Amino acid sequence: MDSKNNYKVIGLMSGTSLDGLDIAYCQFSKTTKGWKYDILQATTVDYSAAWTQRISTAHTLVGEELIALHVSYGKLLGKICKDFMQRHKLSKVDFIASHGHTIFHQPAKGFTYQIGDGNALYAECGVPVVCDFRALDVMRGGQGAPLVPAGDKVLFTDYDVCLNLGGIANLSIDIRRQRKAYDICFANMGLNYLARKVNKKFDAGGLMAERGNLNVKMLQALDKIYEDLRLIRPSLGREFFEEKIVKILDDERIPVDDRLRTFTESSAIEIVKAVKAYHRKVNVLCTGGGAFNTFLIAKLLEHGGDDIAWIVPDENVVKYKEALVFAFLGVLRARREVNCLKSVTGALVDSSGGVLVGF
Repeated sequence: MDSKNNYKVIGLMSGTSLDGLDIAYCQFSKTTKGWKYDILQATTVDYSAAWTQRISTAHTLVGEELIALHVSYGKLLGKICKDFMQRHKLSKVDFIASHGHTIFHQPAKGFTYQIGDGNALYAECGVPVVCDFRALDVMRGGQGAPLVPAGDKVLFTDYDVCLNLGGIANLSIDIRRQRKAYDICFANMGLNYLARKVNKKFDAGGLMAERGNLNVKMLQALDKIYEDLRLIRPSLGREFFEEKIVKILDDERIPVDDRLRTFTESSAIEIVKAVKAYHRKVNVLCTGGGAFNTFLIAKLLEHGGDDIAWIVPDENVVKYKEALVFAFLGVLRARREVNCLKSVTGALVDSSGGVLVGF
């Protein structure tokens, strides 16, 4: 780092939709007016078919196999980072902040688990690593998620609401000077699941959904599931998706385009209900892969009306905001400052979470 207030960090994010590893080389500077950021270089590395299969089935592995995958994936991350630094001739990287890839997230049982061994990553590329951001919060009674709102609060102060349209749609907002955030509903996780039924990785622009027809019974089934979630707002994950959502998405009596249309409609309705719960006009920063889904954005506009301004920023912020924020959470961890908010996760105390390797 150039000084105690200037950092150049690589952030790594692999999300639930399994659409690749996001890498963002970011610069952070602390000024008298707060923190400033810049995304200097960024890319998404697609997973090979073999790695997609290994990660998507990791939850079925026995202990020894899961540990081996944890190490192998850490080595893969290290190789990808090494290639990224060489390709862009990055001579200055203070450290890497790696989210890893979530395999188990069961805070009610007291654990969360992300593969991507930080020691293996460090050994492979030689750059210090911050990893395992969620576990401490879970140990302190929190949900271990969402973590991004701690970065939203500092880096995106111009927006009333920060909405992430990733595998899971979630939002963060300041209420009486406290940051609040929660998962709303499944988004790209369900859309990509359906797209794979016709051998596509995703529904580009929502074109298949747009030509589909709304299935009222399917919409009602999804609404019934989300009805209880609106009251308690739990942290959502693969386990809930597989238990509650997949059986609705697997109804082969409904054409895939119709299922995509209905799932998109459901997601838009749930997101608008969440935003409108604050009973005021708001501007909403939309990021994550879903911000490129023009049909989903159109549905948000339709259901949101005049009280909600949906703002899609420049492409780098849309695609790499989570990697950017995890890089910043790494900065806060390296400074021993709070990077996980009890007002968001429900933990007993704020935390500075993350394991430091090679510092």
